[in-house]
Amino acid sequence: MSEHRRKPPQPQGGGRAAARRGQSSLPTGRRAAPRGVTGSPSDSYGSGSGPGAEERPYGGRAEARRAAQRSTGGRRRAADPGRGGRGAVPGGPNGPGRGRGRPAPPGRKRLVDYPRAGKYGWRRWVPSWKLVSGLCIGFFGSLVAVAGIGYAMVGVPDIQKTAEAQNNVFYWADGSEMVSTGGETNRQIVNLSQIPKAMQYAVISQENKTFYSDNGIDLKGIGRAVFNMARGGETQGGSTITQQYVKNAMLNDQSQTVSRKFQEIFVSVKVGAKLSKDEIMAGYLNSAYYGRGAYGIQAAARAYFNKDAVDLNEGECAFLAATLKGATYYDPAGSPSIDPVGASAEANKRRAKIQMQDTLDKMVEYDHLDAATRAKYTELPKTQSPRSNAALSGQVGYLVDLAKAYLVNNTKITEDDLQKGGYSIYTTFDKRKVKELEDSVKKVQKANIDPKKRPKTDTHVQFGGASISPKTGAIKAIYGGEDATKHFTNNADVTGAQVGSTFKPFVLAAAMTWGVRDPDLGPTQAQDERTQVNPKSLFSGKNKLKIEDYTGEVWKNEKGKEWLQVNDGDESYGTPPDYQIDLREAMRESVNSAFVQLGMDVGLDKVKEASMNAGLKEDSLAGTNYPTFSIGTSDPSAIRMAGSYATFAASGKQREPFSVEKVTSKDGTIFTHETKTKEAFTEDVADNVTDVLKTVVDDGTGTKAQLTGRDVAGKTGTTDGNKSAWFVGYTPQLSTSITMFRYDDDESKKNRTFLEMYGTGDQESIHGASFPAEIWHDYMDAALKGEPAIDFPTPKPIGEIVNEPTPTPTPTITETQEESPTPTPTPSQPSPSPTPTESENCGFFGCEDGGADAGGADAGGTDGGVTASPTPTDTGDEGGNNGNGNGGLFVGGTG
Repeated sequence: MSEHRRKPPQPQGGGRAAARRGQSSLPTGRRAAPRGVTGSPSDSYGSGSGPGAEERPYGGRAEARRAAQRSTGGRRRAADPGRGGRGAVPGGPNGPGRGRGRPAPPGRKRLVDYPRAGKYGWRRWVPSWKLVSGLCIGFFGSLVAVAGIGYAMVGVPDIQKTAEAQNNVFYWADGSEMVSTGGETNRQIVNLSQIPKAMQYAVISQENKTFYSDNGIDLKGIGRAVFNMARGGETQGGSTITQQYVKNAMLNDQSQTVSRKFQEIFVSVKVGAKLSKDEIMAGYLNSAYYGRGAYGIQAAARAYFNKDAVDLNEGECAFLAATLKGATYYDPAGSPSIDPVGASAEANKRRAKIQMQDTLDKMVEYDHLDAATRAKYTELPKTQSPRSNAALSGQVGYLVDLAKAYLVNNTKITEDDLQKGGYSIYTTFDKRKVKELEDSVKKVQKANIDPKKRPKTDTHVQFGGASISPKTGAIKAIYGGEDATKHFTNNADVTGAQVGSTFKPFVLAAAMTWGVRDPDLGPTQAQDERTQVNPKSLFSGKNKLKIEDYTGEVWKNEKGKEWLQVNDGDESYGTPPDYQIDLREAMRESVNSAFVQLGMDVGLDKVKEASMNAGLKEDSLAGTNYPTFSIGTSDPSAIRMAGSYATFAASGKQREPFSVEKVTSKDGTIFTHETKTKEAFTEDVADNVTDVLKTVVDDGTGTKAQLTGRDVAGKTGTTDGNKSAWFVGYTPQLSTSITMFRYDDDESKKNRTFLEMYGTGDQESIHGASFPAEIWHDYMDAALKGEPAIDFPTPKPIGEIVNEPTPTPTPTITETQEESPTPTPTPSQPSPSPTPTESENCGFFGCEDGGADAGGADAGGTDGGVTASPTPTDTGDEGGNNGNGNGGLFVGGTG
């Protein structure tokens, strides 16, 4: 490079401007010495140390700035090191040359700029509009793609291939086939022209009024259903007729899952696009389930009215539309084995009538029916028997219902599953014992009950019975009524008939388990310090006895009147003047007053606990706060009574009654019963109760139940008003209960009640010792034929003899003592509530006359604990029942 082209050297002051400022401060005609020329450290900072010292150039921009400030007496904004222009340092403070500096090269761009580069603080975390819009487009694009694929993959269902129910095969305990049922009534396809317009308009008015204008799906309903299923809530079906048709058609997969719901949506959309509204309507009505094994409108018309669908009138159409909501709760015949109260015949009728009338009103509102025609149908149409299959006649229909109810309430098999069929159900029922029990009932009934001869006393007589194995809890036989195709209520299961004095063994068991309380102790201490009772303990058998709580205070009703307990026949037992009787004799003669007072001394809460430990359900226990609870104001079923007495037969081991051993399907064994045993009572308690009940049969009210060469224990029971009678007894191998009552089951009548049995069978009155004990004897004698005779265990001594008289002479009995014969130290017990409450209304039952009842009874036992928990029935009559056999209000037990 030539000399004249070479750039002159830059001053060392860090830039031309700095050099210029530095030169302006030097004396004229003198050059600044190079930096460090003096060798003095102070020179490097340009301070000068003496006269004539030369000023050195500034070493950088900062020094130049400070120098300028010193010379001008003020501050000046420093130049931006990255900018050109006056005062700027080229390329920065240390950069060479002059002019504008170059910026740093930009960073590499990211595909997804999040968190955002070049942003700080909260802005760094706010996505850009490009990112948001891109994600939305991608999301909705994916949904469209998935929907397109799903739509392409599904097809329109073929109605001809749907609702093909299979049979369920039921087997006896020995493995032989009992009956094949469940698929006997399949669907029969009919054209839309054969379906009345009234039926079409009924379902449109009630289910989907916009059917002809909507696109077939309800997005809001779908979203709600999917959300509920995703969070494990209640499942939900389709909202439109199209969706319901698709749901009916997809019988091969009825699972309630999100994936299936989406599949249903795609199918519904495709059905709505491919099929006409008329095709969808015909498909829906031909595939829907109406109950009674009927799939489709034609089968339903035959099942309920024995006519073709085309002949249905407007009222019948509105009724059938109601059954689409669930035949279990809308079939007028009821489903008591599934839900004894909620699905009773009476409850179902009320529910179906309300729904039917609402449908007719909506048909008028939406101009599908004229008001004049609607006015013709104000009551439910008359329906035929729900069991048209001859194979279900006699006792078989009751057995099948019992087994189905057990499965629905105790396994994962649903009622819908059973309707679809395909199961092999192995029951516990002994074919021979079932026949023998039925024959024993018919024998007594034929010989004694004659409605034609005695229409006022022998009509509406009903019997029920159940037989259970104490070793396993297996239900061996039942008697549900004369014929399952004629009498629909299973008398072995739920009847509402109170058990009377057959409840007394639970009072004795409670007294032997917990003992009576000491009246001299405070309430808390008395609960802890009790005296276990021996069967020789003495209690008053006086008729119209004043009942006391455990402190000795006479029990009074809500009107302040003393409670007097009567005995059967207004008879006193025991030796005057105090009429003391031991508990063995009181049980043998079924003395009410002694057991009512014993229950008070022990505590009604303990009596309740003992009965539930034995196997009774709490829902069947009524009047638990009243003294007469101890003598049978409750109404458990025959099955439950047989099961609870079986607990005593098994020396205190309680096993739940059951009716199904196992279930198999095409997938193999899907259910096997496992017997679970719990100790309800100690062997000493149970065996002593058995020994006392053995006395009842050997030399008491139950002598008709004696079996030659066999030990038998049992108890008779009769209710006040003579409205029900029982005998419950057992041997070591078998426990059986028999009940008898009069109940008007004419469905056309309202407020049906239990009727008195005075004069029934040409007898003055009916007791447990009469027809029930006779039936029990005949059945057990035949049922145990060929089985060895087994003796009951010898009981060990238990407890103490309470109220035992002292050997020393007692003071002369005064009038006061005679009026209240129970000795002062008699432990007596208060009810959990010291006075009857208003809701329980003791006065309604005439407490002052003795034998006062506690109130309306709940629906009782349940297929060995298989039915849904019943609720108290409505009371609309003196019987306290609503006409469905689940009420029955009697005033205590009398025998």
